[in-house]
Amino acid sequence: MIENDGEAGTASAKSSRPQLIGADLADVFRTWGEPSFRYQQLARWIYGEYIFDPLSMRDLPRRLRQKLMDEIEPFPLALVDERSADRAQTSKALFRLADGSLIESVLMRYPATARGRARRTVCVSSQVGCAVGCPFCATGLLGFKRHLTAAEIVSQVLFFAGRARQLEGSDSRITNVVLMGEGEPLANFREVWSAVELLHDPDAVGLGARRVTISTSGLAPGIRELAERRLPVGLAVSLHAPTDDLRDRLVPINRKYPIADLLQACQAYILATGRRVSFEYAMMREINDGVEQAVALAQLLDGMLAHVNLIPLNLVDGSPFLPTARPEINAFQRALQGRGVSCTVRATRGDVIDGACGQLRARLTPAGG
Repeated sequence: MIENDGEAGTASAKSSRPQLIGADLADVFRTWGEPSFRYQQLARWIYGEYIFDPLSMRDLPRRLRQKLMDEIEPFPLALVDERSADRAQTSKALFRLADGSLIESVLMRYPATARGRARRTVCVSSQVGCAVGCPFCATGLLGFKRHLTAAEIVSQVLFFAGRARQLEGSDSRITNVVLMGEGEPLANFREVWSAVELLHDPDAVGLGARRVTISTSGLAPGIRELAERRLPVGLAVSLHAPTDDLRDRLVPINRKYPIADLLQACQAYILATGRRVSFEYAMMREINDGVEQAVALAQLLDGMLAHVNLIPLNLVDGSPFLPTARPEINAFQRALQGRGVSCTVRATRGDVIDGACGQLRARLTPAGG
């Protein structure tokens, strides 16, 4: 199931009608005999104004607005629930898709500081649920339902781009997108890459590929394919353990792609892109948080262009895993840094709004949505 990138995974989301969000609308307009500037007008409403109702696109002729209503698949997300935390700097949304499936996305806003500009990062989902089955992850406990389409992925970004504009004014722009929400992005490579192209395209979202990061549980073939693509997206790998024995327990895909194979794929990515790999490491009390494990991790990454992101574990209902206390996280970080490994601790956000992937969906739909 994890590597099923075929039609079956997205069949329930497919429609015979063209999507409102997507590059194919330019071709549709040509087949309708519309001049090219009409599509440019439409794209400005969608990607510049975040207006998705054709009837509100005032500079389009009435007959074209109606044709769009009749023949084009509408905006694919319906907001079910939205919550904010961290003085409204973090917003989490639960969306219903056309087939009734539920997914989650998060907007994280960071104010400007003396060291840098303001950032607005959207964390998006790439699947409904996840088949990897990591036992400490809320999404993994919900199971896998289907892949998302490129339109469904990009629409999460557009929704929060509009929300950021409401919160901050017309000059607000999304600065980063991370595919770290529900699902394993590299198991849905085709649709994820189509989404990346839309996010990069200056005639669509126009974010730029370097501001997009794809997170993976460790699908080595997908990482190698990323290395061969022309757009230099960022790569984050959910490592969580320095040894195969432990990682087999925490990240089951390791049984198919063990750490040595995974790191070889990461080196191929580094050589092809010149970009460092971020290794995500969720800190679990008395599981993977010992100083001796930090030493083993440092040895594993020795000489690699890499960064370790230590993540305080989110508590998940039904999971026996507990978060590591901050003093132990700090000791782990010092052990890594003392051995030359770049390392930071991720700031905790969104705890009170079920901020971890899958938590809000699980709470509102206990049976798995």
